[in-house]
Amino acid sequence: MRILVLEDDHQLGPWIQAGLSDAGHVVDLLIDGRHALAAVTTNDYDIVLLDRMTPGLDGLSVLKAMRAAKNPVPVLFLSALSEVDDRVAGLEAGGDDYLAKPFAFTELLARVNALGRRVNNPTNDTPTSFTFCDLQLDLFSRQCSRAGQKIELNTKEFLLLEIFLKNPGRVQTKAMLLEKVWDLRFDPTTSVVETHISRLRNKIEKGFSTKLIKTVRGAGYVLEETL
Repeated sequence: MRILVLEDDHQLGPWIQAGLSDAGHVVDLLIDGRHALAAVTTNDYDIVLLDRMTPGLDGLSVLKAMRAAKNPVPVLFLSALSEVDDRVAGLEAGGDDYLAKPFAFTELLARVNALGRRVNNPTNDTPTSFTFCDLQLDLFSRQCSRAGQKIELNTKEFLLLEIFLKNPGRVQTKAMLLEKVWDLRFDPTTSVVETHISRLRNKIEKGFSTKLIKTVRGAGYVLEETL
């Protein structure tokens, strides 16, 4: 998932960003509420984490502006303001969850995953696992297998494969993959996409007659069965 974190604590913010990135998410970290509001206006996020007390614009004001603009993205408050009235204010303004500081990262991750399941599976009929040909990927157990053989993927490989499995038959350009997986704007000099695609192919195609990731010359890559 792509997550925005508004947190002005120079130790806590990077710690949250690193932990969520290690868990397989793309994370934008901002310290100013005005910049956060601009970011949620121009980018598509799956979840937003807001500190209550931030420079420029406080987290509660950011949320109120989001909801006034009909932005439905789930919001989790992270705040030292932990009194009942503070939590109620956050939830009544349109927040989806409230986590008081200090907190354990495992609890934060569990709450983020819960919000992700709520968004991606609102009626319990949206799959949390994907199958293409004989390849399977489970988003929550983070396991991958092909023809029953377990495949170990690193974080970036898992994200790449998730994108392909969610969009079978649709070409994914290098620029799209750079932004979705590495949160980078297009850089024609980087070979990070090609390198990771090559490693992913080796893991999911080696030993199988059917190839799954096809290069579309001049365009990008597509998930497609190819003999």
